[in-house]
Amino acid sequence: MARAAGGLRPGAGTALLALAPIGFLVVFFAWPVVAIVGLGVGDGGVAEALGQAQTWRLAGFTVGQAAASTVVAVLAGMPVAFLLARTRLRGAGVVRVLVLIPFVLPTVVVGLAFKALWPDGGVGAIVLANSFFNVAVVARTVAGLWSHLDRRAEDAARALGASRWRAFRGVTLPALVPAIGSAAAVVFLFCATSFGVVLMLGGTRYRTLETEIYLRTVNLLDLSGAAALSLVQLAAVVAALAVGALARGRRESAARLRSVAETARPPERGEWWVVGAALAVVALLLAPIAALLLRSVSGPDGWSLAGYRALAGRGADGTLQVSGWDAALNSLRTASDATMLALVVGLLAAVVLVSLRRAPGRLRGGMAETMDAALMLPLGVSAVTVGFGYLVTLDALPGDLRTSPLLVPFAQALVIMPLIVRMVLPVLRSVDGRLRQAAATLGAGPVRVWREVDVPLVFRSVLAAAGFGYVVALGEFGATSFLARPESPTLPVAIASLIGRPGALNVQMAYAACVLLMLVTAAVVTVIDRLGNAPGRGAVGEF
Repeated sequence: MARAAGGLRPGAGTALLALAPIGFLVVFFAWPVVAIVGLGVGDGGVAEALGQAQTWRLAGFTVGQAAASTVVAVLAGMPVAFLLARTRLRGAGVVRVLVLIPFVLPTVVVGLAFKALWPDGGVGAIVLANSFFNVAVVARTVAGLWSHLDRRAEDAARALGASRWRAFRGVTLPALVPAIGSAAAVVFLFCATSFGVVLMLGGTRYRTLETEIYLRTVNLLDLSGAAALSLVQLAAVVAALAVGALARGRRESAARLRSVAETARPPERGEWWVVGAALAVVALLLAPIAALLLRSVSGPDGWSLAGYRALAGRGADGTLQVSGWDAALNSLRTASDATMLALVVGLLAAVVLVSLRRAPGRLRGGMAETMDAALMLPLGVSAVTVGFGYLVTLDALPGDLRTSPLLVPFAQALVIMPLIVRMVLPVLRSVDGRLRQAAATLGAGPVRVWREVDVPLVFRSVLAAAGFGYVVALGEFGATSFLARPESPTLPVAIASLIGRPGALNVQMAYAACVLLMLVTAAVVTVIDRLGNAPGRGAVGEF
């Protein structure tokens, strides 16, 4: 019985909890997107835009650079996954932190870091920058499964005469395919919708669907063309989400699992080259960060801290309407509001998904899969489309949110809410149902069971998800660049304004602000890693 198990009845109680995440998704995602696409369709130019060769050239370049970035990220992430999952080495915690930092760095920061290495940008820089972002997704997702695979089957193959490579290819790799497929689908999704990196490194020469939607919406007011591109992008996103959901389902039911202590051991002689490759990947990930640090203290006349001192001002010739420190405070406040909102919505969504999955019947399982996929959609739809949709629709709500300072937090919460769900949901699903049954047998009601059993067990993952969401919100650029007001910009928006205006002081100030964002990100990621890898506890979520 559902009540006896200590959970919510998969009926009225679950439906009531589902109102908040579904309502949030409808009002702050579906409605604005449908409104913008509807405006474009109403102009009658969508069919014409879909028939233009330029549209499909943009789609081809978007898919091509995303596929290339995914391949590079998978190849770079596999040896790192081996190091994290199969080896017992001092300093593994440092590697985990260093690998995760690029994933949560603001796109503006990464764009400027790669611009410091490749001033002219180009396709190669775009592919490498997108791969730089996503090595962590591959490494941590694959390592999460790899660390639990029973390695005795591989050892048996080796004992029967198979080489190390053949044993890996024939035994371990097939078991890892679900995790690799899941990670690749997520990486492809992120790369296909990359905005800040392409905007900074591609310039006007190389444009993806995302940057073209921005151009047509903001500069050309070509809503029909933007709507057509949004439809093409949405189709690609849904396909990637479907592949990711299928692979994730296979990963969750893959192989017989063992504890990490049974699978991790000191590297053997033939494994050190994989460890060396993993450390080389980490060193390459540090190269753009080092270039950014050096660039922040480099002036026209040599080493200089002028950029850091300039954060107290507004840039050369008053580029900004506020000081750099005021922009940083705006970022902190906005990210805090966005994280609190996303945390509430994301936790409710995770609870509903768990309740639906535990309920008997295929219908509820299908409902859970549909809702799970719907919650991931904001990751793949143009932030510019969503932002412009806010300006078109939200005046119909009480108080006209278009003029509210909460507009940017709502947009940021929409971006980070799926990530919070992905981190909390696996941990919530792993809670042993027998503990709920025991508590219910002793007379605890459903609410008390959640408070006394589930909350203590998932509290660590909730804190980690909050920190993770916070740093992502802190660096969000796509929707924020469209919605933030000039008198209250966030730090990423201020950085983009500085880098777009001439003057050596503006450039130095932009790089100094990037370093500031990077240091905050590194500090939060270190805390997340400690929460997610405490002794004797499992990893937190899917990241």
